[in-house]
Amino acid sequence: MTGGRPRAFDVDEVLDRALEVFWRQGYEGTGISDLTRAMGINPPSLYGAFGNKEGLFKRVLDHYADGPARYIREAFAEPDARRVVERLLHGAADATTRPDCPPGCLTVQGGLAASAGSEAARDELTARRAAGEAALRLRLEKARADGELPADADADPADLARYFITVYQGVAVQAAGGATREELHRVVDLAMGAWPAGPAAG
Repeated sequence: MTGGRPRAFDVDEVLDRALEVFWRQGYEGTGISDLTRAMGINPPSLYGAFGNKEGLFKRVLDHYADGPARYIREAFAEPDARRVVERLLHGAADATTRPDCPPGCLTVQGGLAASAGSEAARDELTARRAAGEAALRLRLEKARADGELPADADADPADLARYFITVYQGVAVQAAGGATREELHRVVDLAMGAWPAGPAAG
């Protein structure tokens, strides 16, 4: 008889289960025992497949981006910048209030508070949020160059990106606090009133 062989498991399935635990409890509040119990695997299997808790968390974040948060990638595929922002914010209102998922957003809430041993996870989330803002700024810079935005101080791409990302993150925080989907969609509609009006200077 051969012994010690790791139990086979479906990676996507165990990542789904780990995602829900991290989403509900945050990185800091999640222990290895919480993960192995939810994932249905033993600690050696977890370490063998993902390295450690931090490595699993990074895989979960990638899995989240391809699953519940795929609306972000879909929003950036829109042909005009206003529609990118509109779809991003309305997508956040839908995604953070899904009845089949924990409320809020994993990347916003997953590591806001972290002890010294969890700084790497917090830094990973910070970097991902910063990358999202940078991507939106670049898209808005292109919009300005293409004439979609007026060439004045009220349409500065960096300021607009920071504003709309702040709204985006606020939607997640409000959802986690119990705001309804309808309330959040109304907030998004109000926020879109800040979109610069007027023809581009040419």
